This record gives sequence, structure tokens and C-alpha cells, in this order.
Amino acid sequence: MSVFAPEEYAQRVAAARSRMRERELSALLIFAQESHYYLFGYDGGGYVFFQCAVLPADGAPVTLLCRRPDVAQARDTSRIDDIRVWLNAEDANPAEDLRAILEEKQLGGGRIGIELDNYGLTGASYALVGEALDGFCDLTDASDLVRGLRIVKSDSEIDLIRTAAKLADDAVEAVFNSATAGVADSLLAAASLNAMLSGGGDVPPAGPLVNSGSRALYGRGIGGARELEEDDQVMIELAASFRRYTCCIERFIAIGTPSRRQLDMHGLVRDTLEAMLAAFVPGEPLGSIDEIHRQRLDAAGYGEQRYAACGYSLGATYRPSWMDVPPMIYAGNTLEMRPGMVFFPHVMLGDRDTGLAMGLGNTVLITDNGAESLTRLPLDLMTKH
Repeated sequence: MSVFAPEEYAQRVAAARSRMRERELSALLIFAQESHYYLFGYDGGGYVFFQCAVLPADGAPVTLLCRRPDVAQARDTSRIDDIRVWLNAEDANPAEDLRAILEEKQLGGGRIGIELDNYGLTGASYALVGEALDGFCDLTDASDLVRGLRIVKSDSEIDLIRTAAKLADDAVEAVFNSATAGVADSLLAAASLNAMLSGGGDVPPAGPLVNSGSRALYGRGIGGARELEEDDQVMIELAASFRRYTCCIERFIAIGTPSRRQLDMHGLVRDTLEAMLAAFVPGEPLGSIDEIHRQRLDAAGYGEQRYAACGYSLGATYRPSWMDVPPMIYAGNTLEMRPGMVFFPHVMLGDRDTGLAMGLGNTVLITDNGAESLTRLPLDLMTKH
């Protein structure tokens, strides 16, 4: 059931171990589900509890510590042979089970990396790990070790993202076709999900965000359905997912006749995004994209309402977010853009005085010469009469 060829997984693990040795780490405690998926193919949801893979730097086999409900999935999807189980009980402490694994591997007294910046390690679990390993080893944050490898995508990963891009386009078109006065905006979200799933995609790791009326100004989804009116607006921001790899898109639908103000906002957003897309050049700093975003929106009088960042990296992610961050796209970010990186730059405006919104965004792949937009839908204002 693995997504990639065995050779690709072997190369990924070898690269991770090389980085570990460079940092003088004897092992890495892997809590991020994205890292489990990238290195070993393990596709599961047990990260919402205590779940850790121990990767020794010396080439010894990896060991996964998880709960009983995750064993079959870990066995069938991953390349991990050694799977250990911790059992739920009033006095259960999986961090002690983790220490026992490290003792068995004779990793005491060494310098061990741990992934802290992820949704698979809560503060409570980290406290248990710290207490269990106190005096046993030197723990150091290595959250960026596997994440740094994941930023540049292989050809096989890019193929999956291209499939997700088609699903994203299809989802937006399904929303547009369903957008009619009197229809609940929740049904528009359902139409987008149906398009993605019918096309062979996964349930996305978040969203979709389909906000209408005054809620189109929101940067997040909100509970409760709202019925579309004769003159209305719909902001669409969604990620399509294929084999966990995501592609994002943002578009805007004007229902009825758009006002002069909306047309002007659309022109500004479109021109700004086009300038940003042209600036994705290998070798340049990622922060240069947001500098364009800030300059253009500030000059147009939206300095108080624009976001402090204008996008983020994408990859294979799990709930609760489709954002594969860091990195974020913000001014001052010195990360050098390189071929194989995938980003979602977007521009969103919200006029608090009028209640009008506007937003556009495309997923881009950095190439040898520039960048390629992976979604096919034009940046035109989508109008529905």
C-alpha cells in the first residue's frame, strides 16, 4: 500500500540519518504524522494520541510506538516492521514505554533529537517525555530535520500534487455551478467535497472554506449555514488532497451584478497576485513575494487590513491544517526558493466599511526558470446572475 517506490523511501531515510549525524544525534523521536508518512509511508491518524517512531542514526531498525487501534494500519501502510503497543489505563504512561525502547537500543547518554513543532506532540505528552528521559539522554529540538527534507518535492510527489490541482479546479467549478440565490452556502461546500471525492481524492485535511455575505471577510471557516441572497458574495479557499498531497486554490464569486468597488478590488487583487507569481524565481528569498504583496496593497490603502503573511508551503499534511508550515511567506523570510518547492500565495482583501471582500490564490511549483501555476482556472472575477 506504500505510495512511493521502496528506493525513494530508502533515500529519504538515508538523508534524514545523514542530517542526524551532522548534528551528532544518536536518534530522532518522530511525532509528526507528516514525517511518519514521508519517511516510512505510514498513513494513519493515531498522532492525536501519543505516537512516536524512534529512528536511530546508526542504521538500526526503526521502532514505532502506538496504540492498538493503529497497529494494522501501521503494518499495512508503512515500511516499519517493529511496532510496539502502549495500552490505555488510568496509570498509563507511554513515555515510560518510549524510554524502555531507547534503553533496549542502548541510546542512553546520547544526544537525541525530538520533533516538537507538530500536532502529534501535545504539551502534556512532552512533559511526560521530559520527565521519563530526565538524566537518561540529552534531548534537543529537531523539528526542522525531516521538515527541511520535505520542502523540496521529488518528481513522484509533484505528480501527486498535479492530480490534486485538477481536483481543486473541479471543486471550485462545482461551487460556482451550485451558487444560486436561496441555496445554503453549506451546500456549496458539499458540492466541492463531492467533486474532490468523486474524482478520486481524499477528504482534505481542513475546510473547505466557503464563506458568503459578510462572512466572506473571514480568514477561517465558521459554523452554521447561511442562505445566499440575490446580490451576494462567496469567498472560496480550499485544498484538494490526493494521497495526502494538497493543492490549494482561492477564488471569488459575485452573485448578481458586482459593484464598481468590487470590480476595483478584483483588479487590485488580480494584478497583485500576478506580480507575486512572476516573482517566484529560484535563488531569490521567499520574503520577496510578501514585499510585493505589502507594497501594492499598502499603496492602495489596504495597509491596515492586509495580512502579515501572504501564503505558505504545501505538501502532504494531516488534520487540522492543509498548511505545511514553516515556511510561511512573509517579508524578511530569507529562505532561498529552489526548484521543487511548492507554495500557495494568495491575496485577500476585506473592506470593513462596506462589508465587501475579494480574494485570489494559486498553488505554484518552483521550476528551474521560474514558477508554474498548477491550477488551470483563470483569475477572472467569477460572476453568477
